[in-house]
Amino acid sequence: MANRYVIRPSRLDDIEALMELAQLSGVGFTSLPVDEPILQERLEKSHRAFIGDLDNIQHGKYLLMMEDADTGEIVGCSAVKAGTGIDQPFFNYRVITLAQASQAANARFDMDALVLTNENVGYTEVGTLFLKTEHRGGGAGRLAAQSRYLLMAADPDRFADNVLAELRGVIDDNGVSPFWECLGRHFFKMDFVEADRLSAVTNNQFILDLMPRYPIYVDLLPSEAREVIGRCHSQGVGAHKLLQWEGFEFARTVDIFDGGPLVTAQRRHIRTIQESELVVVRVGEVPGEAPCTGIISNDQLGSFRSCLLQGEILETGDLVVEQEMLDRLKVKSGETVRIWKREVSR
Repeated sequence: MANRYVIRPSRLDDIEALMELAQLSGVGFTSLPVDEPILQERLEKSHRAFIGDLDNIQHGKYLLMMEDADTGEIVGCSAVKAGTGIDQPFFNYRVITLAQASQAANARFDMDALVLTNENVGYTEVGTLFLKTEHRGGGAGRLAAQSRYLLMAADPDRFADNVLAELRGVIDDNGVSPFWECLGRHFFKMDFVEADRLSAVTNNQFILDLMPRYPIYVDLLPSEAREVIGRCHSQGVGAHKLLQWEGFEFARTVDIFDGGPLVTAQRRHIRTIQESELVVVRVGEVPGEAPCTGIISNDQLGSFRSCLLQGEILETGDLVVEQEMLDRLKVKSGETVRIWKREVSR
């Protein structure tokens, strides 16, 4: 049952579990490279972010772990990066449409082109959403995804007004990306896996050094590359739907390696944030068919915790939950929590 899961900040001793998730995530999941020093560094950065040890709040990188509260097993993760392009470039291809016409030839046409950009500097990024296969379903994916927005709502000043998410593009089981094979390989002279690894472990200067600086006409690319521009990996379809449900829209921007889509939204318009509310929580008995379901967090960024909600809203507006839920959130009866209600029956 998904209600046994709790989302919590990553800890420095999560390295073994994070390595396992990285190995399971597969090729092209850039934010989870199978590289222990890099992952250990990310745990350290996350630790500093949660305790507020930052020279610049835009450097905050918050990694959340999904834990099975019954067994202690780490079954997934998700993350929020306060500011992209702050400590290293954040390159993408923007898809632009060029309109050309000739009166002499009595001809007019529109043609798409790819232009290398670094225009999303300072955007907050949500990503690193991954769950072990056997723990997907029943609301677990929603918990991992929506908890990122409840984290942002707990301390909005730490995050940007604009939010983006990158989705992994089309890559086959052998780690081959049609977009890369038809475009990137010609400039980088390396396999997709190697380029993807470099983007995860370097400052991305190699992209600026090797990538073409002129527009690339989409119609000149082979059909197998054109067909995958802006499409996400089959394993990312669910995440894409959740992002669309939140209000994210395709920004006509794609990943430079695999052509996967980049989607954006204004933070204040993100559905989970808009619909979340603060309530006082009380301990008590909850009916077997809980009248109020959704997601609940302790609304404390530094010690953030969230889980699926099962409770009852009283006429006073207070929320009644079982003691076990308070224990998972590490809050006491009478304290304030943040909830997103999926369904309310009266």
